[in-house]
Amino acid sequence: MSAVVGSHDLLMITLDTLRYDVAAELAAAGAIPNLARHLPGGVWEKRHAPGSFTYASHQAIFAGFLPTPAEPGPHPRLFAARFAGSETTADGTFVFDAPDLPSGLADAGYHTVCVGGVGFFNRRGPLGSVLPGMFRESHWEPGFGVTSPTSFEEQVARAEQIVGRLPAGQRLFLFVNVSALHQPNWFHGPGATPEAGDTRATHAAALEYVDRHIGRLFEAAASRGRCFAIVCSDHGTAYGDDGYTGHRLGHEAVWTVPYAHFFLEPGEHR
Repeated sequence: MSAVVGSHDLLMITLDTLRYDVAAELAAAGAIPNLARHLPGGVWEKRHAPGSFTYASHQAIFAGFLPTPAEPGPHPRLFAARFAGSETTADGTFVFDAPDLPSGLADAGYHTVCVGGVGFFNRRGPLGSVLPGMFRESHWEPGFGVTSPTSFEEQVARAEQIVGRLPAGQRLFLFVNVSALHQPNWFHGPGATPEAGDTRATHAAALEYVDRHIGRLFEAAASRGRCFAIVCSDHGTAYGDDGYTGHRLGHEAVWTVPYAHFFLEPGEHR
């Protein structure tokens, strides 16, 4: 990353609340082709989330602690704030002298933009302003939120506008928090009703919905040149697993998340 930062635009997408097992099953079944074509070997990497809910996990991610490979380490990190004694800062790590990654990238000449999704990005109060406040520019509106059946396509449209008006020589760090997987997601299931509620199946249907539109986001991100992308979940969620429902709890369905990073090439999504 020390070579990538400064020479490439950066795209980070958090598929908020996406379970690893659901993501892996859909990739294997060919149900998310626009995502799967970029996954190394066509499969998600299994990782452990740095937090069990959105706020905690994103605070860690924005400090450089991306989800950790689910195998013994240590694992060198892509990004790290400079601090003495770090055992995961390696020669290729992009090291920043700032309290958070967006600020560190801004110091390196990037225009940093957040397109929020879940409530922790809505800027409707002090708590919802912390995470988007790390960026030079941030966007949120109700159509991007968890109750909108068209949330992701609306987020993509905003991202296209952002990219389209940026000067050619200006490096971009674009962050998108995708809310579609988060509860409520029942409306993504074919024939589903609010009475039936959210299920693992409607969670999967939400990921298929995201996949139908993510090619546009990839195309926009790569329209200015080769772009480095990170796509991952911040945490999973339980749908009755061992009696648990939801997240902000210590269960395998919550701690285990899908992860991938790759380069996006100009013109490959048209």
